[in-house]
Amino acid sequence: MAIRDIPGQPAAKALLRHALRTGKVAHAYLFAGPPGTGRRAMALAFAQALFCEKGEDDACGECLACRKVQSGNHPDLRVIAPEGASLKLGQILGLQREMSYRSMESARKAAILERAETMTPEAANSLLKFLEEPPPGLTAILIAPGPKALPPTVVSRMQVVPFSPADPAELEEALAAEGHPRMLARLAAHLAPGLDGCRELLSDKGFAELRNLVIQLGEESVSRLPDALLAVHRAFRTDLAGRAELLLGMLALWYRDIVLAGAGRGDRLVFADQARRIAELARRRGAGEWIRAAEQALAAVRRIRANVSPQLALEHFLISTREG
Repeated sequence: MAIRDIPGQPAAKALLRHALRTGKVAHAYLFAGPPGTGRRAMALAFAQALFCEKGEDDACGECLACRKVQSGNHPDLRVIAPEGASLKLGQILGLQREMSYRSMESARKAAILERAETMTPEAANSLLKFLEEPPPGLTAILIAPGPKALPPTVVSRMQVVPFSPADPAELEEALAAEGHPRMLARLAAHLAPGLDGCRELLSDKGFAELRNLVIQLGEESVSRLPDALLAVHRAFRTDLAGRAELLLGMLALWYRDIVLAGAGRGDRLVFADQARRIAELARRRGAGEWIRAAEQALAAVRRIRANVSPQLALEHFLISTREG
């Protein structure tokens, strides 16, 4: 995939293509942004453009060098991912050793470090020394959530390329064009910051079932709380425990829709196929109560991340929502 083919991220594309066009490619970049925004795809596309035999501001996708990058077989490109939970010192030392060798097929070498925020302190110190005196022709690309996720000394040696969450409407259209059901595409586009993240959600066979559960809970938690709690209990007999945060994120969007419906903005609903039901709920309570419900859903996510039982956090949320 070439830079031009990656959806969204116009600022990142412009910065990288300008560097390629002018020949002012930095020796190190930090691709900074949330997961799912296309950072890895852009890193590979940029590396492909660096090796492309045509030497323009993007990869041609047809020359031998481009095909080797696409197939993962280019000898001068190294992609490193964490071993277990972290990038370790041995991996960085191995990268330094490989990058110090003479290039096999071009005057360039490129290295991509995924989840660079997981580097151990020893690995980060070793990488810093490497970035201070990089081998000729090397371009290193680190992928991380943001500059604050790495030591300032490491960040100071790199050019930061920001990746922003994409516009949900654009994501929805791109996903619909790929053949995904419109309502599922719209929901995914409001949950994930980029096309990669959306595709990952939609590839989950339980995503549609989770949406149906949200619709059920969104109504029953208000009028039939025992039924809602029973539905949660049954769901946790499956694999809901690993999806509780996603479920709560969907519920927050459900309550957001109720607020929008009450304000006469039915055209902006995520759960657009439930417009009539949502409009009825909007008439039952004031907007303030629904806003608090959305906030409580997000607070339940934070409790789960603080190691509270997912089932307990979800049940507590439903009870608090019923109580208003």
